[in-house]
Amino acid sequence: MTEGMVSILDGNTFVVSDSQGDIDASPAAPTGLFSFDTRFLSKWQLTINGERLSSLSVDDLQYFEARFFLVPGEPTHYVDAELSVIRQRWVGGSFDEEITILNHAQEPMELTVRLEAGADFADLFEIKDVRNKVGKHYAHVDRDCLRLGYQRESFHRETIISSSEPARIDEHGLAFQIVVEPHGQWVTHIKVKTTAIGPDGRDLREGLLGQHFDRPKPEMRRDLDEWIARAPRLACDCEPLASTYKRSLVDLAALRYTPLSLGGQSVPAAGVPWFATMFGRDSIFTSLQTLPFAPELASATLKLLAALQGSKLDDFRDEEPGKILHEIRYGESSAFEEQPHTPYFGAADSTPLFVVLLDEYERWTGDVKLVRALESEARRALHWIDTYGDLLGNGYVWYERRNTDTGLENQCWKDSWDSICYRDGRLPGFPRATCELQGYAYDAKVRGARLARQVWKDPAYADQLEREAADLKRRFNRDFWVADGEYFALALDPEGGQVDALSSNIGHLLWSGIVDVGKAKKLAKHLVSPRMFSGWGVRTLAEGEGRFNPIGYHVGTVWPFDNSFIAWGLRRYGFLEESARIADGIINAAQYFNGRLPEAFGGYDRALTKYPVEYPTSCSPQAWSTGATLLLLRTLLGLEPQGEHLVVDPALPISLGRIELLDIPGRWGHIDAFGRGRIDLNRTSRRQSA
Repeated sequence: MTEGMVSILDGNTFVVSDSQGDIDASPAAPTGLFSFDTRFLSKWQLTINGERLSSLSVDDLQYFEARFFLVPGEPTHYVDAELSVIRQRWVGGSFDEEITILNHAQEPMELTVRLEAGADFADLFEIKDVRNKVGKHYAHVDRDCLRLGYQRESFHRETIISSSEPARIDEHGLAFQIVVEPHGQWVTHIKVKTTAIGPDGRDLREGLLGQHFDRPKPEMRRDLDEWIARAPRLACDCEPLASTYKRSLVDLAALRYTPLSLGGQSVPAAGVPWFATMFGRDSIFTSLQTLPFAPELASATLKLLAALQGSKLDDFRDEEPGKILHEIRYGESSAFEEQPHTPYFGAADSTPLFVVLLDEYERWTGDVKLVRALESEARRALHWIDTYGDLLGNGYVWYERRNTDTGLENQCWKDSWDSICYRDGRLPGFPRATCELQGYAYDAKVRGARLARQVWKDPAYADQLEREAADLKRRFNRDFWVADGEYFALALDPEGGQVDALSSNIGHLLWSGIVDVGKAKKLAKHLVSPRMFSGWGVRTLAEGEGRFNPIGYHVGTVWPFDNSFIAWGLRRYGFLEESARIADGIINAAQYFNGRLPEAFGGYDRALTKYPVEYPTSCSPQAWSTGATLLLLRTLLGLEPQGEHLVVDPALPISLGRIELLDIPGRWGHIDAFGRGRIDLNRTSRRQSA
């Protein structure tokens, strides 16, 4: 988020303003009131007697609610201010703001209060890629409200603004002529309703979202209290961990988003401001991270992804039969197919990961009913791996976009243009087969075999998947292994050559289980080496590689989500100290972000910085960063389901002290887990340096 900005949100409806509570959106700034990928307010400025206000403080009350304390004029006026203003706002489908003006003087005050309002109805894609609007804007005054609108053929959006107090309304806002008595106050409640108008004139979302649409504030508070009460309770000696856990639960609640396609169930939106929608990969990873804490997110995610699974060949959307979506959008550019996101399928990893999540969900919850219900979708996903996923017919998963105009070039989680590179910084051609894709495919086959044997009662199919997984593992450990560096290549190029940069992707290989045991120790050593481990976390690309940049999006920054799965992978192969070191670094970093881990932060060495360096355009909150702390807790406590039981095998660093996680839900009912720090990371560090 932009520095100094204040955001409140409810799923994919959110408001981003400055510290005065004002919005004055430039074409390229993500400020405003947004809902379903459209900006419904681009101007929202409060003045008193023509004077802008200055901020005294901002209270972050709840994820959906904030309060601003203001005074008129420049900061030099603060000391003798006889007038103060409180703006309290909240979102819950619509946007509400209560303005309170306090007169601290002994004389009455006559004031002109003006709220300037405007809406550009920009598509979220337009904010990052400015373009001219094709449709028609309008603004007109009804009897008691201001109606701002935009229409382009069947795409019709409106913002309706009204006030509880009488106002003089014009096409640019609302004005109030008021008198505030000595030591008195004046209050008005402003209601901003966002509408996506359908052919029948009704809001498209009302019938589809039901009770999840336009919720009152008391209901949202009750919902948050119930959400936190259902989650396991954490008691621990480490204050940064305790505060980050609480923040993570609240942010997960904030990011719950009800798509138009799921009949009222909530899935994790990827992140604010750019990704406040359903992303296949992000929602799957977040669901995996949060299974011990909020298993309902996984269930809803699986159902939605299955319902929208690819069924045909569509080059524009990169759609293929059996493929799991990458992203879905509801804005103007998608509606008119200027962008392919209705939905877009440009991800090579979401399809195998769908099967991984389905199996892990059943292992935790015992919900065989859902696994049976999604059997055909899981089989189609597994079939995709061996058909459309294997572009070159050599048994690996490759990607190359079908949509060469607006499709994504890189269709792995590191999807920026320069993320897949050789050691010397060169970029390979297409198609590309990144290493972690093969790990996910291997894991999907192993897990699919378990489901086939135990739930679908198809032992022949299970045997087939197990043979294919074993063959993939054998070939992968041969073809991707960089002998002179003793690590796995980031990818294979179209000629089968190794794209030999050393990257954090090797940690995902440990998590998937595709790594031969004899090679795992080398990977663990790389992951906590000075080239890769900054002291705060594992860098996306090792220091010294040709494209390394500590503030490059996927070429040197530290991603909390990435680190949580790396730690999980290290734990899987028995590298307890290395796993604990990464967990300790990320948890320590979280305290410098007030417990809210961002999408990414700088990969500078910890010895150079007193605190982790912020990445300038990082999403915050972001779902899989919010989930990182939860997966690290699972990893540190060694929580693994085995049949009807939960195994607890803690491996904590001394710095975390004692941890108690109570009422962990699963097929076993509810179980408590306890652990005490025994791993001395300082001793380990001294031993490694010697």
